[in-house]
Amino acid sequence: MLLDSFESQLVLVDYQERLMPAIFEGAAVLANARLLAQVAQRLEVPVWGTEQNPSRLGANDTQLRALCGKTLAKMQFSGVEEGLGEWLRPPARPQGGNARSLPKHLQKPQNQEAERGTIVLAGCEAHVCLLQTALDLVEEEFDVWVVTDACSSRTERNRDAAFDRLAGAGVELVTTEMVVFEWLGSCEHPAFKEVLALIK
Repeated sequence: MLLDSFESQLVLVDYQERLMPAIFEGAAVLANARLLAQVAQRLEVPVWGTEQNPSRLGANDTQLRALCGKTLAKMQFSGVEEGLGEWLRPPARPQGGNARSLPKHLQKPQNQEAERGTIVLAGCEAHVCLLQTALDLVEEEFDVWVVTDACSSRTERNRDAAFDRLAGAGVELVTTEMVVFEWLGSCEHPAFKEVLALIK
């Protein structure tokens, strides 16, 4: 029941510049999201972002956005409703026509990207976009882990209610440092010192 960096993807939900000042403990939440993204990048964990109605709420935090491979602009509260699930699944193997009729030594190898079915999820607001995205990912049969200290809402009560509901739905609740040290796995990891410097 530990996270594995080779099986993980990081999804950062709606850390938007116009929203964050209203978020409970917003500065600490954003700092943890940035740390997660920096560590993910060093450990080659794919990082994705979402932005809710960016024309009204603005873009994600600039530093965070730069660490995301792609950012999904959405109007639905759940990113899955607008295609996030497709981003998280490896591309399907192209059909090789009648290549299977060729002798094995003439067939092109079918390299399929390994599935990374563990989604480490963090964002705002915890009781709306984060919650709905997480529940939809569970429905899509992903293994979902929500990073509690990198999530929040405008009120503490809404945030905590979201965590209760997520736990009841089978989502693992973790903290930023749990994720970081489980991804590293050992103090002998080549990136350990570099990552430790980010935490201190």
